[in-house]
Amino acid sequence: MTENPILGQLALGYCPMIDPKRDVMATRLTVFPLRPEVVPTAAALFACLADVWPAEGGRQVALNIASEALLRDALAGTPPAQMLLEVPAFMAGDAAHEPLLQALHAQGTVLLIKGRPATPLPAAVLACFRYSIIEIGEDRRGVAEASDGSARDLGFVQSGVSRVSEVEDCFQRGAVAVLGWPIEESVGRGSGKSVAPDLKIIVELINRVDRQESIDRLEAVLKNDPTLAFRLVRYINSAAFGLRVEISSFRHAIMMLGYQKLKRWLALLLASASSDPNMKPVMFAAVRRGLFMEELVRSSGDEQMGSEMFICGVFSLLDCMMGQPFEQLLKSIPMPQDVVNALVHGTGRYRPYLDVVRAVERESLFDIRDTAEAVMLSVSEINHALLRALIAARQLDGID
Repeated sequence: MTENPILGQLALGYCPMIDPKRDVMATRLTVFPLRPEVVPTAAALFACLADVWPAEGGRQVALNIASEALLRDALAGTPPAQMLLEVPAFMAGDAAHEPLLQALHAQGTVLLIKGRPATPLPAAVLACFRYSIIEIGEDRRGVAEASDGSARDLGFVQSGVSRVSEVEDCFQRGAVAVLGWPIEESVGRGSGKSVAPDLKIIVELINRVDRQESIDRLEAVLKNDPTLAFRLVRYINSAAFGLRVEISSFRHAIMMLGYQKLKRWLALLLASASSDPNMKPVMFAAVRRGLFMEELVRSSGDEQMGSEMFICGVFSLLDCMMGQPFEQLLKSIPMPQDVVNALVHGTGRYRPYLDVVRAVERESLFDIRDTAEAVMLSVSEINHALLRALIAARQLDGID
């Protein structure tokens, strides 16, 4: 994507909106204006985000705009169809916004009401909303009462979940989605569960690639799992690689890519090989972490650092996915010392970049600013890196 001046006026946070099948229903993007006296236009925001979420892309983005002025401008504008708008209950209850909400609803914009209105909304306003966003502690479902006494069953999105058990409970109560995922909960850690065969094969391949064994030896390992080999070839043929020559075999892939890039994509496969449905959102996050961390240092021109940062991000949730502590995991997988320091010891030069990623995932303006300062990057540079990473992730998503 091209450099966009609006990204110097905002801070961005994001989290996935996960449906009961553990698929990503939409990405929730939180938008914080950095300076209250400088409010960008909604039209500029929509145009910038269309590079990441194009109309034909099939993915949606829910905009949580943390500025009343910018949100009011968005309500008065024409959001693209792939962009959903979250509206706080106090704004939905303001009679001045009723014509804007009705106009957006009439043109097909999906609106979500956030929070409980102080008084019941007019039926015409309530009808504009497709979903409500409900905090985990609030004892209510998606049924909303209008001021005329009528009721409407709104689909509800649960926010504030911190444990997988809470997620399960939300879906049992009929939630259409949850905002975010408890990705760093110790899922299966210490459970004694055996590692799935495809995970073992990927780890073995990473070890063999690190030792630069012959192509014949690598192919012999893949013969134990033809499905895995097929998936790898599909990844390499994806738009994200940008290769002009179609890769038709694993041997061809090694010849074209070399061992370093092959190890990168084996790391991606390792982060997506679990068959546990509750791991799908974790794998989704891990891939985006890797791409985001890589983008954060792209301007340095240090290709090796970028490759290691990618692996650091992808592997940052491997303990959750494989149910083992990092100290144990990284004994079986050859890793650069900087990656080990970041994941095992929480130290070293890569750890502050991982902190940036986590701040963006938490959608915390204070933490984003604080961690940006620690790595000597502007918020604008972090925003551009995030959106480039999400574009790259979209390209990967299209092949799986």
